[in-house]
Amino acid sequence: MKIQTILYALLFSSILSCAQDKTPIQGETEFQRTINSEYKDASKSPLKAKDLKTFKGLDFFKFDESYVVTATLELTPDTKFSTMKTTTTRLTQKRVFGILTFKIKGKDLKLNVYQDKALMQKEEYKDYLFLPFLDDTNGEQSYGGGRYIDLRIPEGNTMVIDFNTAYNPYCAYNDKFSCPIVPRENYLDMAIEAGVKAFHKH
Repeated sequence: MKIQTILYALLFSSILSCAQDKTPIQGETEFQRTINSEYKDASKSPLKAKDLKTFKGLDFFKFDESYVVTATLELTPDTKFSTMKTTTTRLTQKRVFGILTFKIKGKDLKLNVYQDKALMQKEEYKDYLFLPFLDDTNGEQSYGGGRYIDLRIPEGNTMVIDFNTAYNPYCAYNDKFSCPIVPRENYLDMAIEAGVKAFHKH
Protein backbone atom coordinates (compact mmCIF):
# COMPACT_ATOMS: atom_id res chain seq x y z
CA MET A 1 0.00 0.00 0.00
CA LYS A 2 2.88 2.36 0.85
CA ILE A 3 4.51 1.69 -2.53
CA GLN A 4 1.23 2.51 -4.31
CA THR A 5 0.94 5.78 -2.37
CA ILE A 6 4.52 6.71 -3.27
CA LEU A 7 3.86 5.91 -6.95
CA TYR A 8 0.73 8.10 -6.93
CA ALA A 9 2.70 10.91 -5.29
CA LEU A 10 5.46 10.66 -7.91
CA LEU A 11 2.93 10.58 -10.74
CA PHE A 12 1.08 13.61 -9.35
CA SER A 13 4.29 15.62 -8.91
CA SER A 14 5.33 14.70 -12.47
CA ILE A 15 1.98 15.87 -13.89
CA LEU A 16 2.20 19.06 -11.81
CA SER A 17 5.72 19.89 -13.03
CA CYS A 18 4.64 19.34 -16.67
CA ALA A 19 1.68 21.65 -16.15
CA GLN A 20 3.94 24.30 -14.65
CA ASP A 21 6.40 24.03 -17.57
CA LYS A 22 3.64 24.67 -20.10
CA THR A 23 2.65 28.27 -19.34
CA PRO A 24 -0.97 28.98 -20.27
CA ILE A 25 -1.54 31.49 -23.07
CA GLN A 26 -2.44 34.87 -21.61
CA GLY A 27 -5.44 36.93 -22.72
CA GLU A 28 -8.98 37.91 -21.75
CA THR A 29 -10.48 37.34 -25.20
CA GLU A 30 -10.08 34.86 -28.05
CA PHE A 31 -8.29 37.53 -30.12
CA GLN A 32 -5.81 38.22 -27.31
CA ARG A 33 -5.08 34.53 -26.76
CA THR A 34 -4.70 33.90 -30.51
CA ILE A 35 -2.24 36.75 -31.09
CA ASN A 36 -0.24 35.86 -27.95
CA SER A 37 -0.05 32.25 -29.13
CA GLU A 38 1.26 33.34 -32.55
CA TYR A 39 3.83 35.70 -31.04
CA LYS A 40 5.12 32.98 -28.67
CA ASP A 41 5.66 30.64 -31.64
CA ALA A 42 9.17 31.23 -32.97
CA SER A 43 8.12 30.04 -36.46
CA LYS A 44 5.44 32.78 -36.72
CA SER A 45 6.50 35.50 -34.32
CA PRO A 46 7.63 38.95 -35.55
CA LEU A 47 9.58 39.39 -32.30
CA LYS A 48 13.36 39.59 -32.25
CA ALA A 49 15.05 36.53 -30.70
CA LYS A 50 16.05 38.45 -27.56
CA ASP A 51 12.46 39.67 -27.02
CA LEU A 52 10.99 36.24 -27.73
CA LYS A 53 13.06 34.71 -24.91
CA THR A 54 11.28 36.79 -22.27
CA PHE A 55 7.90 37.14 -24.00
CA LYS A 56 4.88 36.28 -21.85
CA GLY A 57 2.18 38.21 -23.68
CA LEU A 58 1.35 41.53 -25.31
CA ASP A 59 -0.14 44.46 -23.41
CA PHE A 60 -3.76 45.18 -24.28
CA PHE A 61 -6.30 47.81 -23.41
CA LYS A 62 -9.11 46.24 -21.38
CA PHE A 63 -11.86 44.87 -23.62
CA ASP A 64 -14.53 47.56 -24.05
CA GLU A 65 -17.84 46.91 -25.82
CA SER A 66 -18.19 50.59 -26.74
CA TYR A 67 -15.40 50.03 -29.28
CA VAL A 68 -17.40 47.35 -31.11
CA VAL A 69 -19.38 49.35 -33.67
CA THR A 70 -21.60 48.73 -36.67
CA ALA A 71 -20.40 50.86 -39.57
CA THR A 72 -22.14 51.80 -42.79
CA LEU A 73 -20.05 50.93 -45.85
CA GLU A 74 -20.23 53.27 -48.83
CA LEU A 75 -18.56 51.54 -51.78
CA THR A 76 -16.17 53.51 -54.00
CA PRO A 77 -16.06 51.32 -57.14
CA ASP A 78 -14.32 53.91 -59.33
CA THR A 79 -11.18 54.25 -57.23
CA LYS A 80 -7.95 53.14 -58.90
CA PHE A 81 -5.10 51.22 -57.33
CA SER A 82 -2.36 53.54 -56.18
CA THR A 83 0.92 53.28 -54.33
CA MET A 84 0.86 53.12 -50.55
CA LYS A 85 4.25 53.79 -48.99
CA THR A 86 5.77 51.44 -46.44
CA THR A 87 8.40 51.77 -43.72
CA THR A 88 11.00 50.53 -46.25
CA THR A 89 11.52 51.19 -49.96
CA ARG A 90 8.89 48.55 -50.79
CA LEU A 91 5.68 49.95 -52.29
CA THR A 92 2.25 48.31 -52.17
CA GLN A 93 -0.70 48.74 -54.50
CA LYS A 94 -3.95 49.42 -52.69
CA ARG A 95 -7.24 51.08 -53.50
CA VAL A 96 -9.97 52.58 -51.35
CA PHE A 97 -12.65 49.88 -51.36
CA GLY A 98 -15.13 52.04 -49.48
CA ILE A 99 -15.76 54.57 -46.74
CA LEU A 100 -16.87 53.38 -43.31
CA THR A 101 -18.98 55.74 -41.19
CA PHE A 102 -19.77 55.00 -37.57
CA LYS A 103 -20.07 56.43 -34.07
CA ILE A 104 -17.90 55.83 -31.03
CA LYS A 105 -19.09 57.25 -27.72
CA GLY A 106 -21.46 59.59 -29.58
CA LYS A 107 -18.78 60.94 -31.95
CA ASP A 108 -19.28 60.70 -35.75
CA LEU A 109 -16.24 59.14 -37.41
CA LYS A 110 -15.17 57.78 -40.78
CA LEU A 111 -12.31 55.72 -42.18
CA ASN A 112 -11.24 54.53 -45.62
CA VAL A 113 -11.00 50.76 -45.90
CA TYR A 114 -8.56 49.35 -48.45
CA GLN A 115 -8.19 46.42 -50.82
CA ASP A 116 -4.73 45.08 -51.68
CA LYS A 117 -4.02 44.27 -55.34
CA ALA A 118 -1.64 41.37 -54.65
CA LEU A 119 -3.73 39.76 -51.91
CA MET A 120 -6.86 39.83 -54.08
CA GLN A 121 -5.26 37.24 -56.34
CA LYS A 122 -4.98 34.73 -53.49
CA GLU A 123 -8.04 32.59 -52.83
CA GLU A 124 -7.90 32.91 -49.04
CA TYR A 125 -7.60 36.71 -49.22
CA LYS A 126 -9.91 37.58 -52.11
CA ASP A 127 -12.44 39.14 -49.71
CA TYR A 128 -9.83 40.64 -47.35
CA LEU A 129 -10.02 44.32 -46.42
CA PHE A 130 -7.32 46.36 -44.69
CA LEU A 131 -8.27 49.01 -42.14
CA PRO A 132 -5.31 51.09 -40.90
CA PHE A 133 -5.91 53.99 -38.52
CA LEU A 134 -4.23 56.61 -36.36
CA ASP A 135 -5.65 58.00 -33.11
CA ASP A 136 -4.73 60.06 -30.07
CA THR A 137 -3.16 57.13 -28.16
CA ASN A 138 -0.35 56.82 -30.76
CA GLY A 139 3.14 57.45 -29.44
CA GLU A 140 2.09 57.09 -25.80
CA GLN A 141 -0.26 54.24 -24.98
CA SER A 142 -0.11 52.67 -28.44
CA TYR A 143 2.42 52.34 -31.26
CA GLY A 144 3.34 55.69 -32.81
CA GLY A 145 2.79 54.55 -36.39
CA GLY A 146 -0.86 53.60 -35.89
CA ARG A 147 -2.57 50.24 -35.88
CA TYR A 148 -4.38 47.85 -38.23
CA ILE A 149 -7.64 45.88 -38.22
CA ASP A 150 -8.36 42.94 -40.55
CA LEU A 151 -11.83 42.82 -42.11
CA ARG A 152 -13.73 40.85 -44.76
CA ILE A 153 -16.05 42.15 -47.49
CA PRO A 154 -19.60 42.01 -46.08
CA GLU A 155 -22.67 40.80 -47.94
CA GLY A 156 -24.60 44.01 -47.30
CA ASN A 157 -23.72 47.66 -46.71
CA THR A 158 -22.90 47.38 -43.01
CA MET A 159 -20.05 45.76 -41.17
CA VAL A 160 -18.95 45.33 -37.57
CA ILE A 161 -15.61 46.90 -36.61
CA ASP A 162 -14.14 45.64 -33.35
CA PHE A 163 -11.39 48.05 -32.30
CA ASN A 164 -10.51 45.60 -29.53
CA THR A 165 -8.83 43.58 -32.33
CA ALA A 166 -6.60 46.47 -33.45
CA TYR A 167 -3.00 45.27 -33.67
CA ASN A 168 0.43 46.77 -34.27
CA PRO A 169 2.31 46.50 -37.57
CA TYR A 170 5.13 43.94 -37.41
CA CYS A 171 7.68 46.75 -37.67
CA ALA A 172 6.61 47.86 -34.17
CA TYR A 173 8.49 44.76 -32.97
CA ASN A 174 11.23 44.35 -35.54
CA ASP A 175 12.51 46.86 -38.10
CA LYS A 176 13.36 44.12 -40.59
CA PHE A 177 9.67 44.13 -41.60
CA SER A 178 8.11 46.40 -44.21
CA CYS A 179 4.78 47.84 -43.05
CA PRO A 180 2.25 50.03 -44.90
CA ILE A 181 2.23 53.58 -43.53
CA VAL A 182 -1.23 54.63 -42.32
CA PRO A 183 -2.61 57.39 -44.59
CA ARG A 184 -3.15 60.67 -42.75
CA GLU A 185 -6.83 60.74 -43.79
CA ASN A 186 -7.38 57.70 -41.57
CA TYR A 187 -6.73 59.71 -38.40
CA LEU A 188 -9.46 59.50 -35.74
CA ASP A 189 -9.63 62.64 -33.62
CA MET A 190 -10.01 60.79 -30.31
CA ALA A 191 -8.24 58.20 -28.17
CA ILE A 192 -9.14 54.65 -29.19
CA GLU A 193 -8.38 52.85 -25.93
CA ALA A 194 -8.85 49.36 -27.34
CA GLY A 195 -6.68 46.66 -28.88
CA VAL A 196 -2.94 46.11 -28.59
CA LYS A 197 -0.86 48.65 -26.70
CA ALA A 198 2.69 49.83 -27.44
CA PHE A 199 5.40 47.16 -27.20
CA HIS A 200 8.21 47.74 -24.73
CA LYS A 201 11.36 46.27 -26.25
CA HIS A 202 14.12 44.87 -24.08
